[in-house]
Amino acid sequence: MQSSKTIIEFKNIVKTYGEGDAKTYALNGVNFSIKEGEFVAIMGASGSGKSTSMNMIGCLDKPTSGEYLFNGINVENLNRNQMALLRRNFLGFIFQSFNLLGRTTALENVELPLVYRKIPVKKREELALDALKKVGLESVAHHTPAELSGGQQQRVAIARAIVTKPLVILADEPTGNLDSIKSMEIMNLLKSFNEDFNITVIMVTHEEEMAAFASRIIYFRDGHIEDSLKKGYK
Repeated sequence: MQSSKTIIEFKNIVKTYGEGDAKTYALNGVNFSIKEGEFVAIMGASGSGKSTSMNMIGCLDKPTSGEYLFNGINVENLNRNQMALLRRNFLGFIFQSFNLLGRTTALENVELPLVYRKIPVKKREELALDALKKVGLESVAHHTPAELSGGQQQRVAIARAIVTKPLVILADEPTGNLDSIKSMEIMNLLKSFNEDFNITVIMVTHEEEMAAFASRIIYFRDGHIEDSLKKGYK
């Protein structure tokens, strides 16, 4: 259930690349906030600023000016190690291309964020198996990605994203490489984690049908927010 607590806030965010005549604005005075427990879709044409915003939310990039607050903390004041800790402890990432390690099992892929946290081996395996169970894949825990379908690989990626119990899941075109049936499975899974565990989900997508699962859609255009629409759950 969405709370009144703001977890993500952009205050007049500007992101530029290049200098002088070559200077371009990826983001130009962007303001928005996302509350804990929201499911937000970010849409826009290529070059609109949606991917730059996602990188900033994920602490992979910093603004040229303006403020980005994560859970009340000004990310601009964090050093590289602190940003890495924020990513590791509070964020879960899901990518279009799954980004699984090909020579390791589904279980080992899900364990990876726990390795970085230095969780003991037995506890890691227990938590990873539980995450795989949540996405319905405990039976293929010892299969490699090559032995799994695209939809199963993306579910492994979702298990990896949730295994650390993050505050926020960042999903970048999570259904981009899947057919329509598998896409719906993945979206229903993301929606269930949002509703059942109150995980904030922020998703970049170019598909209106996938965006319809979100409670709000933010539309980007030429580095600005063109519109922000609240929607009922599908």
